[in-house]
Amino acid sequence: MQFFLIAPVLIKFYIPFFSKLHVTTAYEYLEFRLNPFLRVFSSILFVLFHIGRIAIVIYLPTVALQSVISINPYLIAALITILCIIYTYHGGMEGVIWSDVIQGILLLVGAVLIISFAVAGTHGGWGSVASDAVEKGKILTKSSFVWSVTKSTVPIILLGQIFNTLYQYTASQDVVQRYTTSTDNKHIAKSIWTNALLSLITIPLFYGMGTVIYSFYNHGGHLPGGFNTSALVPYFVLTEIPAGVAGLIIAAIFAASQATIASSLNSTAACLVTDIQKRFMKDKSDKMSMRITHWSIMICGLFGLLVTLMLIHLHSSDMIDAYLGLFGLFGVPIAGIFALGILSHRANGFGATTGLIVTTAICYAIQLTGTNALFVSVIGFLGAMILGYLFSFLKPGHKKRHYRVNVQDN
Repeated sequence: MQFFLIAPVLIKFYIPFFSKLHVTTAYEYLEFRLNPFLRVFSSILFVLFHIGRIAIVIYLPTVALQSVISINPYLIAALITILCIIYTYHGGMEGVIWSDVIQGILLLVGAVLIISFAVAGTHGGWGSVASDAVEKGKILTKSSFVWSVTKSTVPIILLGQIFNTLYQYTASQDVVQRYTTSTDNKHIAKSIWTNALLSLITIPLFYGMGTVIYSFYNHGGHLPGGFNTSALVPYFVLTEIPAGVAGLIIAAIFAASQATIASSLNSTAACLVTDIQKRFMKDKSDKMSMRITHWSIMICGLFGLLVTLMLIHLHSSDMIDAYLGLFGLFGVPIAGIFALGILSHRANGFGATTGLIVTTAICYAIQLTGTNALFVSVIGFLGAMILGYLFSFLKPGHKKRHYRVNVQDN
């Protein structure tokens, strides 16, 4: 639902704006408009965040599969990473996009097959599923719409996801880089609306899959004692679905992780080349850029794998959760800084930088009180915009900087 609310904003303001800028990364704009610090800080933060993201994306399906079949988890993690490095290394952004399409289709087909087999094996079929959904609180009730800053109720989920999605589609390089693959704004707008429509299918589909499997094991299925429910989906696939179909579904699960990893590898390489090499190194040649791109893909991928292997050895994801949570505190406020730069003529580098720092500190303090992370996202975005604007008045007489990029009229 939140995507339908922000899609008009993206299409009206952000897409035309980014399409007029000759930039490779989203963070170039922060230097043109504000200051070099915000560009480099945001870019490096993105790279570090996505190395951690790669690690957790490899770790979760590996551990899930390991818990249901006898296979070396280190081998699984290494194979996933190496495969992603290879096709990202050779395929570039185009390879990432096409692999995303194929893997996305596989994942949707896999979810449909899981639901079909689970309903067929549940005593009472859809009737039992509907009954469990009502009795066990799997659907929305009146209490779901109560306003709360500590619980995940509908209002806070909707509001928080609006700003989280704004960050993803306006300040996260792995998504923004896709805007630069097309010069046709109408084509980009169609893809955004298509994504919004697909969300109406995929979100109920995957949440519904969990409810259906829950009903299956309540009405006919059997789980071993002390079973780790985080591996419930692969366990169901391997024990209740015919071998050939099960293989397709397991492939779909790993396809989803590979798509995420490949996108992260490509976007981190773009940031390191554009925001570091092109900005600071003496050798700005295309030959050096290609070298750094290839080395970045390999190093970021292998570093993510190293973290994954450590997590597997420690049997804990707490460290990586804390790592991602720390860097995540900066994500939505940076989106607020992007919006501030685009919408305000008064904003300047000093105000935006100070606003970002103060807002992040506020978000961290609020998070410690047990406030829902989604509400923290709301504070992060609006706080960075408002405080960045107010702090900019401490630099009187500042004029909006001219972009050092070529602007084309659409």
